[in-house]
Amino acid sequence: MTVPTEHILALAAILFGIGVAGFFTRRNVIVVLMSIELMLNAANLTFVAGARMHSSEGALNLDGTLFTIFVIAVAAVEAAVGLALVIAFYRRKQTVSLDQVNELKD
Repeated sequence: MTVPTEHILALAAILFGIGVAGFFTRRNVIVVLMSIELMLNAANLTFVAGARMHSSEGALNLDGTLFTIFVIAVAAVEAAVGLALVIAFYRRKQTVSLDQVNELKD
């Protein structure tokens, strides 16, 4: 049994919407970074669904999968750099609230 492509795209849209909502409503840096990761994973689902939809029965289309691997690599770098910034910010200010970010000038 295979899952219809429309269901995969609907799931990707829901995940992306949750990520956008988390990005705009939360003030915690860690939650914002997790929301960005959720949006990137929704984009990955869309790439895989698109590759699956455009592949013919006999041929294998790897374009969406290659884009997905590239996005996963970018997300890993983003997570590593983001976490390093969060740790440095926490050591300096003892908080991870985005309201304190504009006070990094001192």
